[in-house]
Amino acid sequence: MTEALDALLDLLDLEQIERDYFRGRSRSALVPRVFGGQVAAQALVAAGRTVPGDRAPHSLHAYFLRAGDPGAPIVYMVDRIRDGRSFTTRRVVAVQHGNPIFHLSASFQTYEEGLEHQTDMPSAPDPESLPTAAEMLPRHLPADVAERLIEARAAVDLRYADAPPWASVGTAREPRSQVWFRTNGKLADDPLLHIALATYVSDMTLLDSVLLAHGRGGWAVGDVVGASLDHAMWFHRPFRADEWLLYDQESPSASAGRGLGQARIYTQDGRLAVTVIQEGVVRVPR
Repeated sequence: MTEALDALLDLLDLEQIERDYFRGRSRSALVPRVFGGQVAAQALVAAGRTVPGDRAPHSLHAYFLRAGDPGAPIVYMVDRIRDGRSFTTRRVVAVQHGNPIFHLSASFQTYEEGLEHQTDMPSAPDPESLPTAAEMLPRHLPADVAERLIEARAAVDLRYADAPPWASVGTAREPRSQVWFRTNGKLADDPLLHIALATYVSDMTLLDSVLLAHGRGGWAVGDVVGASLDHAMWFHRPFRADEWLLYDQESPSASAGRGLGQARIYTQDGRLAVTVIQEGVVRVPR
């Protein structure tokens, strides 16, 4: 296990300070706010700590309310909305400095057999044939920016199927991108942990497809100011975050200073594991 992955797992191992209250720390931020994927993953872990072990998350819906302070702890307050025979519902509010910064609702379900179908996995290059993000970044970004990005993402092996926004500035193309990802090390056999790590990664690249449509490079090159507004995920089938997952992303719309991204996450053998939708602020600096 890499040191970076070990540090990320430590962030997700929340401190329980009361029956339904948990405290999380933050890692150094690339920008002066907490990474949204971290808050979403920690909130999901907090909710999961109050749910019977035979129930796994099947969906989450979240809003980013305020920028998080990376220098202060985050308190996650869990509300036990409902415990049914098959489904459990939890609501989580993340608080810093006395103010809510994030709100999440999550639903958990016991496994059961049912109807089965899925959208076919799109074609994608073999992940092992692609360069790592750590290999690509220094070729396209200033050394200090590339170094910070590599450090921030060191726990995850990201591999772009095509040139990411920061490597194709000025060239508008179809608003679609594909990224393979897996953790840089093996994980324990805890379904909640694998789902939390996929939640963490899901906030890294989803709005890239918005930028591609306009030839923008994003915050890394300073031609766009952005932030996540809301985030929704549906977990369809079991998966492991330490095995290759294809993040197939596209943007159907951008308007009014906002951009919408939607995506599907597939296992390497073609099973549809997760559906993701996110809207974010996407503003051109004036």
